[in-house]
Amino acid sequence: MAGSLVLAVAGCSGGDDESAEQQEPTVAAERLCGGEAVSPEAAKALKVIMGVDKFEASADEYTIPAAVKELRDKGATDGTGNEDICRIYTPLDALTEPLRVRWYLADSKAVRGDDMASKFTELPMGDKAGAATDTAFVAFDCHDNNSPLTSVPYHIEVFVETTGMPQEPEGNPQALKDAYGTLAHSFSLAMAKELRCTDNAGLKPQPSLTPAQ
Repeated sequence: MAGSLVLAVAGCSGGDDESAEQQEPTVAAERLCGGEAVSPEAAKALKVIMGVDKFEASADEYTIPAAVKELRDKGATDGTGNEDICRIYTPLDALTEPLRVRWYLADSKAVRGDDMASKFTELPMGDKAGAATDTAFVAFDCHDNNSPLTSVPYHIEVFVETTGMPQEPEGNPQALKDAYGTLAHSFSLAMAKELRCTDNAGLKPQPSLTPAQ
């Protein structure tokens, strides 16, 4: 009888642990957003921004190939548009606002970041880039004979931003700017590679975080 009770309790306990694990899966930063978007440097940047190194697993639709497909479709039909690339969530007990990563497609050199020029420190990446303590962007042109984005001068911009209300930064403001700039570069480079942009749209393998002169 006692043995049966022990087995029953063990069985119930194991089931609870398994259920909890299924409900709250966590992954390393490099596995977020399909596993092609977050470089090792960007993983460190995420820890600076969000304070953790484990995150909720991304939904299946949040991948670089899926984002590029949407961008190509928009480019072929509307010529402009914007959609999510990925959303990044910390585990439930971290109490940190999620991050939103989006692409924008425009038919001119005007970029969304220009509307908030005073907010950003300009960085020498792509065609134009800027970083602040709660957001960053990288804009670039994609030229490739195999891409429908070469028939007209489409311009791509990748934005990384917190979904929380603006507030005074905690800790080191420059570290936050560098972290957001690094993350925006990582997603932009992944998009440029997936789009097969010539010379990766001029984006270097590492982010350039020294402010533009």
